[in-house]
Amino acid sequence: MIQRTLNLSDSRSFFLFGPRGTGKSTLLEYWRKKHSVELYDLLDHSTEMQLHSNPSLILDQWTANKTEWIVIDEIQKLPKLLDLVQIGISKHKIKFALTGSSARKLRRGASNLLGGRASEFHLHPLTFVERGDQFNLIEALKWGTLPEIISLNSEEKIRALYSYVSTYLKEEVLVEQLIRKIEPFRKFLEVAGQMNGKILNYAKISKDSGVEERSVARYYQILDDTLLGFFLEPYEHSVRKRQSQKSKFYFFDCGVTRALQNQLKLDLTEQTISYGNLFEQLVILEFIRINDYTESRYKFSYLLTSGDAEIDLVIERPGQPTVLVEIKSNTQNNIDDARNLKNLGSKFKNPEMFVLNNATKPLIYDGIKFVNWKLGIKEIFGI
Repeated sequence: MIQRTLNLSDSRSFFLFGPRGTGKSTLLEYWRKKHSVELYDLLDHSTEMQLHSNPSLILDQWTANKTEWIVIDEIQKLPKLLDLVQIGISKHKIKFALTGSSARKLRRGASNLLGGRASEFHLHPLTFVERGDQFNLIEALKWGTLPEIISLNSEEKIRALYSYVSTYLKEEVLVEQLIRKIEPFRKFLEVAGQMNGKILNYAKISKDSGVEERSVARYYQILDDTLLGFFLEPYEHSVRKRQSQKSKFYFFDCGVTRALQNQLKLDLTEQTISYGNLFEQLVILEFIRINDYTESRYKFSYLLTSGDAEIDLVIERPGQPTVLVEIKSNTQNNIDDARNLKNLGSKFKNPEMFVLNNATKPLIYDGIKFVNWKLGIKEIFGI
């Protein structure tokens, strides 16, 4: 088993959220070896039906066995169980480990998520830190880093990633009744894949996909709620102004992105637009993942001026200077890559500025650090 960075609680109830295939069950299986556990897997149809008709069975079995923990896998399939979980925590001091891959249905069924009685963890595809010496950049860009994908050969990876997308459509969206008709959502997904990492224009996406504009906005919210991706908001000091500007949307894994773009059978070549876009996505994903694992609570956004000057990533860190990041896939340092940082850095109070690239030698130019992206991420997080 690959050693995961995420450390689950041994003393307090928790939620473990993450897209399917990120290894939640495997991580929990390893964690369970240290604890006395009663397991309920809601992906098992008989277990789901049994608990649907008789939720109190969980507490009845706990009364008989007195295990230290109760684990409920894919809790979003039966959100009403959270009422029983709350009773178990408050009245009986039971500890619960609850996993889920669809936050939308869970929030709809129990909006307070136990009112703070449980911690919340997020599991992602593998990071470069977790892969260690086995990390390969071009492989990560082409196929992503879902744990079940990395050990397959190329042909099997293609099948698995296309299957992942179709499984998402079937199990996360259609079965959970998040939408009424699958075909418009399928067409939307094709366009959304092409829009990965770009500033969202719902009107254009509506035109390209043939889906109503209001449905486009709702579909993106479904992607966010089911953890298939996330919004990167525009940077603005004013919350009101920030809400009036347009976000970007990134899918949670490069391999899944290429599957949605129907690019898996095509070669990925350095110094191409596709390569550069995927590299930017990967670096931003690594920031998001490590931020969750280190519980740093950094806030991420992008900056775009009225003159179309852009900074890829603005990182607001509690009690520390803001970090401005330009992401370039170059293997050599190029001072032109720092142009926007140099021009816009004065708008911030003593920012730290980085150009993260693939170069092997660091460079400091006019206070801006040019550094290999992996070393830069470690420096920014202090790991």
